[in-house]
Amino acid sequence: MLVFALALGAALWTADERSTRSRLLAEGEYPIERVVDGDTLLLASGPTVRLIGVNTPETVKPDHPIEPFGPEASQFTRAFLSAGQVRLTFDRERLDRYGRQLAYAWVGERMLNEELLRAGLARYEPQFHYSAAVKQRFRQAEQEARQQQKGIWSTQE
Repeated sequence: MLVFALALGAALWTADERSTRSRLLAEGEYPIERVVDGDTLLLASGPTVRLIGVNTPETVKPDHPIEPFGPEASQFTRAFLSAGQVRLTFDRERLDRYGRQLAYAWVGERMLNEELLRAGLARYEPQFHYSAAVKQRFRQAEQEARQQQKGIWSTQE
């Protein structure tokens, strides 16, 4: 009986693992359906993408007020992605707890995640599992925005 339970558990885990892998996007160019808010995109093919390593002020969270600089972050993201296409690259952590794809979003050689930080429209989130080199870039971009008192850092004490 124990052997059967272990075999069943292994089969279910393997099936779940394959299902998760098949849901993961490949790196590449994707058309955008819409910008949900500053750090979240909906792709035309259906998946939702959450920018890894950054957190913009809330604008669409249920039962939560619109936060200062949230609309500006959303507008920045819309303008950055105005061509309607985004190149996505990924790191170790691929899905967040809501099943959204975690990604770096690129237009040309510019990374949206980093540009939001540099503009003072996002906070750096170091606790997730992604490249130490990228964490350093993000930390530096946020530090520059703080020093220049841009965006969310313009109202800090």
